[in-house]
Amino acid sequence: MIIKEKLITQRRVGMKKNRILLIFVLMLALVNICGCISLRKAQIVPAPAESQPTSASYHYSLSVILRQEGKLEEATDELKQAVAADPESSYLATELIALYAEQGDFNEAISQGEEALSKNPDNVELHLIMGGLYLNIREYAKAIREHKKVIELDPKNLIAHLYLGIIFAEEKRYDKAEETFKKMLKIDPDNIIGMYYYGKTFEKTEKYDEAEKMYKKVLSLNPAFEMALFDLAALYEKQEKLDKAIEVYSNYLAANPTRLSLRIRIGELFIKKKKYDEAEKEFQEVLKIDPDNRDVRVALGLLYLDTSKLDSAIKEFSAILQQNITDDKVRYLLATTYEQKGENEMAIEEYKNISVASELYVSSQIHASMLLKKEGKTSQAVNLIKAAIEKNNDQIPLYLFLSALYEEAGDYPASEKLLMEGIKIAPKNTDLYYALGVLYEKTDRFSESITTMEKILAMDPDNAETLNFIGYSYADRGINLDEAEKLIKRALEIKPDNGYLLDSLGWVNFKKNKLNNAEKYLKQALDLLPDEIEIIEHLGDVYVKLNKIKDAREMYERALKIDSKNVSIQKKLEDLLKPKQ
Repeated sequence: MIIKEKLITQRRVGMKKNRILLIFVLMLALVNICGCISLRKAQIVPAPAESQPTSASYHYSLSVILRQEGKLEEATDELKQAVAADPESSYLATELIALYAEQGDFNEAISQGEEALSKNPDNVELHLIMGGLYLNIREYAKAIREHKKVIELDPKNLIAHLYLGIIFAEEKRYDKAEETFKKMLKIDPDNIIGMYYYGKTFEKTEKYDEAEKMYKKVLSLNPAFEMALFDLAALYEKQEKLDKAIEVYSNYLAANPTRLSLRIRIGELFIKKKKYDEAEKEFQEVLKIDPDNRDVRVALGLLYLDTSKLDSAIKEFSAILQQNITDDKVRYLLATTYEQKGENEMAIEEYKNISVASELYVSSQIHASMLLKKEGKTSQAVNLIKAAIEKNNDQIPLYLFLSALYEEAGDYPASEKLLMEGIKIAPKNTDLYYALGVLYEKTDRFSESITTMEKILAMDPDNAETLNFIGYSYADRGINLDEAEKLIKRALEIKPDNGYLLDSLGWVNFKKNKLNNAEKYLKQALDLLPDEIEIIEHLGDVYVKLNKIKDAREMYERALKIDSKNVSIQKKLEDLLKPKQ
């Protein structure tokens, strides 16, 4: 009898310790403040038998066996019968709640919990479990209520303080979170979990010095606390204190040399610092241990590409492709390297070999086509995109690029036809309509151009480029000037401080003979886009009308330094310099 009572006590204590341990394990798993909390698979031991009717003990015992065998539904049925036999047992109620939660049935777990609390309103463990369940389903107000109740019943309950602080942080109530973690640490000054989340809260509110102190304090108490270590390094990275971040990673790496991911991260940080030799050494160290590490070979290839060691980059990317010829991302990088090296034929071949299913397919075909055109092989460039459209006829960038090729070649009917085909496939794609509107304007079909642009505004009233296009088109023709100004000002509300829009506003004021306003807006535009020849020319035109001949001459000469063959500006300058009759 004494042995039996001792065993029952051990079992009860074991279950209580296990549940507390479970909650702390869950806390350790919460790398981010907003992470979900789950009640998962507590260790199963037989139920305490004190004061339980025989039928409750019997059903509970069956439930334990079935749970160990993974038969959770059957285990739940038996445990429900145990609870029915002894409805006052808070212990059995908590076990049933945990079993429902283990199966992901949080609604039923909560229902059971509420019923149990109605019979045991001051049961701390029940309130704590309910708080965790509500947190799982993001019912934060109820989770807060439950954890506050725990603290009311047990003011020094660390778990309730921890959960409560995390919930406040999740709700961005950072002052409350800080206050809660501070109280927690007053109860237990050396609680590293509380310190860690206190530090996370400081980081969220950009109190970086306090966050750093808290992470360092955690690590002084437990140097192996990886989350605090990595968050400290990340904190340094966020503040661009890259040397300190490298130091943190390096110190950890010295004690854990097999953590190759850290060596890779150190290499990446050296690249950010433009210490390419040190980065290369780190990557080569990884390859000594793991010669087929794709990520490192990619990083090494990119390093060589950035430092113009193009042959070395080609070697790395080619080595990866020998291991996996379907690696389209690496093939794209290889093609880019060949392109940068000026080996256009090799680049074209690699771009063309990227699979249709790849997310890089469209970009690769456009790149290959551009290189073919650069080589003077315009018909091949066109045929390549036509073939790409046949293989993947819903990719609008292909239609836009091919239409531009046609337009540049002066084949306006083919360009228009292609854009119309694209619109049939994607009738709400504003880029297609915009390209068509520009084409109409270029081919002196002004009315159709405006009608097409108005279709864009019907779909997207805040399309700043379209508002500007219509407004500038009116201004350039000297028509509908009030409407033009209204449209351009709307565009500027959407994209303030845009140089092109300010140029348009300046130009419409010029057309309205509001020359001082025109000068003001065009100067602002030129400050933003100092090498934009059209803005320079417009400002020169304003100065001519204002009779500021010296300023006008400076503008036209400035424009000709950018484009010495610009006939229109040459003529304006010549007229300006002609002696007056």
